[in-house]
Amino acid sequence: MAEKIRLGLIGASVAGTWSARAHLPALRASGDFELAAVCTTRADSAEAARQAWGARLAFDDYRAMVASSDIDAVAVVVRVPSHYAPAKAALAAGKHVYCEWPLGRTTAEAEELAALARANRLVAAVGLQARANPALLHAKELIENGFIGEPLAVRVGLLREGVLTRPSHRTWQRDAELGANTLTIAFGHTVDAMRFVVGEIARLSAVVATEVKQWLDTGANALVDVTSPDNVLVSAQLVNGAVASVHVAAIPYAGSGYRMEVYGRDGTLVAEGADSPQLSAVSLSGAQRGNALTAVPIPERFRFAAAATPAGEPVNVGQMYALFARAIRERASRPGAHALPDFDTAVELHRLVDAVKRAADSGRETSIA
Repeated sequence: MAEKIRLGLIGASVAGTWSARAHLPALRASGDFELAAVCTTRADSAEAARQAWGARLAFDDYRAMVASSDIDAVAVVVRVPSHYAPAKAALAAGKHVYCEWPLGRTTAEAEELAALARANRLVAAVGLQARANPALLHAKELIENGFIGEPLAVRVGLLREGVLTRPSHRTWQRDAELGANTLTIAFGHTVDAMRFVVGEIARLSAVVATEVKQWLDTGANALVDVTSPDNVLVSAQLVNGAVASVHVAAIPYAGSGYRMEVYGRDGTLVAEGADSPQLSAVSLSGAQRGNALTAVPIPERFRFAAAATPAGEPVNVGQMYALFARAIRERASRPGAHALPDFDTAVELHRLVDAVKRAADSGRETSIA
């Protein structure tokens, strides 16, 4: 393998998309990867992305790209319903894969991809970027080292505004069956961050609701019907015995952002940010044995994205690419706080999201195997 890992990105664009806002700036700053190729569905847009981001090659067919001997690894950064096919093709071609979350439209798709990655002994990362957020890495370490003592209670909230409208290119998300909504994406990332920091869920009850049943398509100036949920409320008990409440919602106005409070027998930790922890910076504050909350600095050892990575959304993606590169070079992800979230991690989260939906539909508490 060349000194830099040669990566092909599926879902490239010049501006506006998640790949252009986060992945491509992070890759341009990376010392681990060469952007060897970009792929879109049209030759003209692929060439425009190639020129904009400095890739060597441009493709308008992901099957041709993943078959190329000039590619060592593939990033899949397209709409959720389209994750499965290119990720499967890349794994079948023997390429390491970084695929955005959700891994598939369904748990069955995710399970198939995870099995293929294991069978082919490939590094397969899933874009659960909150697990690479420096503040949450430190919070996890603090809890494991006894900063708060025995965890007793957790309260997590993420309330993001904008539920009433969507631009035309995003109204496809109104269909719950396509797998890209508040339950799968915003709640999925947020509850996964809690699991990563505090511990796994043992049992839960849930409410999953669609409070706003029509969106205004701002491009067409027309209302569209919505089946995707916009409110998810979970009450749970963790394997370690702590009780937890998680409320993730898309609301009309003045969202309060992200906040996770973890209360233990000996202290408290609070993580908060302006947006979801996979997207934005998070600050930490803590208190022990009756003292007031004070800011907790984040050690530099938890910041391993390239120094040139732009602030904002590229940071946690850059953190993930650094872990992805390390795992490829070692051919295995490291255990502990720096472990790369892989396709098996994704399958676990898919199953948890399914359990939340079952609990909400049945009105009954559900145990998590």
